[in-house]
Amino acid sequence: MPPPKALNDLLTPAERRLFARLDTPHKIQDFLDRLPVNFEPDGDTIMSPRRMLQAKVAHCAEGALFAAAVLMFHRQPVWLLDLRARPTDHDHVIAVFKQHGRFGAISKTNHSILRWRDPIYKTVRELAVSYAHEYCLPSGQKSLLAFSRPFSLARYAPSRWVTTAEDLHWLMEALDASPHEPVAPKRIRQRRSTKLEIVAQNMVEWEKPRGRKAPRRAKL
Repeated sequence: MPPPKALNDLLTPAERRLFARLDTPHKIQDFLDRLPVNFEPDGDTIMSPRRMLQAKVAHCAEGALFAAAVLMFHRQPVWLLDLRARPTDHDHVIAVFKQHGRFGAISKTNHSILRWRDPIYKTVRELAVSYAHEYCLPSGQKSLLAFSRPFSLARYAPSRWVTTAEDLHWLMEALDASPHEPVAPKRIRQRRSTKLEIVAQNMVEWEKPRGRKAPRRAKL
């Protein structure tokens, strides 16, 4: 099936070839895994997929947007999902896809946690809460509070978010303002992560440049 014309016509020949080659969620995830992390040395960015490819770096939101664009190119259903953490932690954004009636996720992250999810989950809630055990503060306190309802990008013209040179802060603000569902009732007391779990969660693929603080917006 050919890609949507509105999207295909925006892409350069090189972008079309890349998008065509990344024809499964696995391949998209592998591509993002090889891409260095965007530590935003010049300030917060929300780059479009085109700008991300030009910069050759990505953080979680940029990776999720790229994954969404490629899946849409292949006419696959896709949504963004915002994982909302405590104010002292960072939020995380993933791209949710569906195969054979089950949900999975593509996730760009620098850590050993909050990563890819196989399409084995019956509902988006099952998928979202699978991240709850990994999401914690250095103290071990679990920090994932809520997750958004599946956020479709189909409402926006591809020219607004796939190829634009402008930062997409407006899009992340719309995602953040969309309806969210709590992970657990307040009366549930979650067990703290152990020291071993915390050590494992602190493993990273790409070292952060010295003197740079992680952005408050996203969990790298």
